Order: sequence, then C-alpha cells, then structure tokens
Amino acid sequence: MKIGYDAKRAFTNTSGLGNYSRFVISGMMTHFPQEEYALFTPRRKEIFKDFFPPVAKTQVVQPDGLGKRFSSLWRTFGLRAALPKHGVQVYHGLSNELPYGLDRDRTKLVVTIHDLIFLRFPELYPTIDRYIYRKKFKDACDMAHQIVAISEQTAQDLEEFFGVGRDKVQVVYQDCDPVFQLIPEKEAQNAVREKYRLPQEFILCVGTLERRKNQLHLLQGWHAAGAPVPLVFIGRKTEYYKEMQAFIAQHRLEEKVLFLPYIPFQELPIIYQLTTLFVYPSIFEGFGIPIVEALNSGVPVITSTGSCFSEAGGSGSRYVSPTDPEAMAQAIQDILSSPDRQKMMVKQGLEHAQIFRPGVTIPQLHRLYEQVFAG
Repeated sequence: MKIGYDAKRAFTNTSGLGNYSRFVISGMMTHFPQEEYALFTPRRKEIFKDFFPPVAKTQVVQPDGLGKRFSSLWRTFGLRAALPKHGVQVYHGLSNELPYGLDRDRTKLVVTIHDLIFLRFPELYPTIDRYIYRKKFKDACDMAHQIVAISEQTAQDLEEFFGVGRDKVQVVYQDCDPVFQLIPEKEAQNAVREKYRLPQEFILCVGTLERRKNQLHLLQGWHAAGAPVPLVFIGRKTEYYKEMQAFIAQHRLEEKVLFLPYIPFQELPIIYQLTTLFVYPSIFEGFGIPIVEALNSGVPVITSTGSCFSEAGGSGSRYVSPTDPEAMAQAIQDILSSPDRQKMMVKQGLEHAQIFRPGVTIPQLHRLYEQVFAG
C-alpha cells in the first residue's frame, strides 16, 4: 500500500498541527516500514529535515514550475495530478483539509479533523476566517472516505455541526513528542533554570495568551489562593495579555508572575519537569496536547471541566469549572499542600499517558487505512 500525506506542516510548523503531522508520519514509518510513503510539501525547513526514520520507502514530493510560485494552489488543486502520478493509493490530509478534484475511486481519502472551535465559539474568529474554515472542513468531510477525530469531543462536534454519522468517524488519539518522556541531566536542568531565572517552585501554564485559553481565570484563582508559589506563562501574546497585565498590576503581583519569551523546543520539556504544578484553564479544545506533555513530564495537572479535557487528563488530574476562580484556588491549595497527593496524581498521570503511545494509536490508524483501501 502506498500512503500519501499532506506534509506541509510536518516540515514547517513548530506547533500543534506540525507536531501531530510528525507524530503520524514518523509513527507509521517506524511501525509499518513495509509500506511505501509519499510526503507532499511545498517547502522544507532545516529544523525538521530528519523528523522521520530512514526505515521505509519514502518520497518527498515538492512542486516544480509554477507550483513553486503558487504553493497554496498546488496543495489545493495541483495534487489532483500529483497523487496518481506517484501511485498514491491512500491519501491522508493531516490538518483539516483535502485537495480538490481528486478521483475518489482511484485514491482513497482520509482526513483528520482536530476541532470545530470556530463554530462552537464563532465570536473568537473573524467572519472571513469562519467562512473559509467551514468550507474547507465541510468539503473535506464530504470528500473523505473516512474521518479521523483526535478526541470524542471532536467526533461529537462533527455530528452536531456537520451531521457526520459516527460510522464515518474514528477517534484516534495522538501522543506528545517522546522528548517529554526523557529525564534530562541535572546540569541541563540547572542551566535552563538559571537561563530563565525560574524559582525553585512554580506553577506553569503553556498556551497562546488568548481569551479561549482563559489564563485570567488562573490568575484570579491563584491570587485567591494567596499566590502560594510564582506563576510562569509560556505562550504568544495577544490583546488578551493586556487584561492579564491589568489584573497583575491591580493586585501588585509583578514580582510573582513570569512571562517567558519563545522557548526553543529542546528546552520546553526541561521547564515542564522543573514545574511543581501544571494548570491548563482553557474553556475548550480539540484535545489539549499540553496536558499530555505535563503528564509525561511527571507533573500534577489541573485543567477544566467539560470539552475533551478528561480524555487528555485521565482520572488522576484535577478538574475545575473554567468560570469558578474559588474552585481553582481550592484545587491549587489542595495539591500544593499535599506531597502525597502530588505523588498519586503523577503516578496516575503516567499510567493514563500510556494510551497515547504510538504503539497503541498508530496500529489503529494503519487498520483504518487498510479498511479504506479495501472498501
């Protein structure tokens, strides 16, 4: 079987969709090296040149001629000719979309839908973005022979917003990068702590500083808990950051809140592992990979009720309403005041993290490809 992938984000994107794409592609090649693979991407970044193992027959296909100048058109329409030319039998769109004009009889189509947040919270997106996303996502769902949802929450949203029956959707989880499972040398930990001036104990929150991620709720709960240890945020700043700054200034918390700049990826797991408590107060997610990163790093987790968070966090994490600062304060106090509770949460978190391992999820994807190919 020859499997093709939309690999643009695998080669170029350092965040969520890029991580997912690399997880799927490298996992498939490692566990199923007997298959052939074709990776379609308009460009490649040096940082990701070796993300997949050299164990399978692999082509990297890039546009030539006009396709180089109009790479987005090549991804959307140019693959109509490229997929048959390279003998692709199953094509997987890894980031919510599929090319147009494909022969569904000649090439079996799979698409991963990560979330439909733009429909559930339309006020957070410009009108034109919502229109484009809705058209791309809906068209991909209609074209696909099978849809992969990254959580039960996304599968439910596909049914609610697009009317997609569950027989066309399979939930397959993803794992975080394996680097989060490694324990760094003490020297590396000390170097990172010193570089970013991290305190001995701190609460960590990772994610774009935006309203949906709800970091102001964490600030409010943390302050209500007496700001027991410093708070560290890692994430790109948006206008929402000004509201956080105003709260910090109002309560004179500047000395206890740290906003870190862009963190090189190899340093991020070390910061997780230096953390006392990880808090992810988001209102809604498709999955919530930072929760899995924290579990793998051996850190207790507080996150929100609802959405997909219990899927990511498992029974060992603590869940609080994303609109109840007092509940957040109580959870922070309970966990920080009990080393035994912390140890239990870490143990249960590491056990739960096993369900996301490639050895579990990648065979599920391969079976889906086989079913689609045979169908």
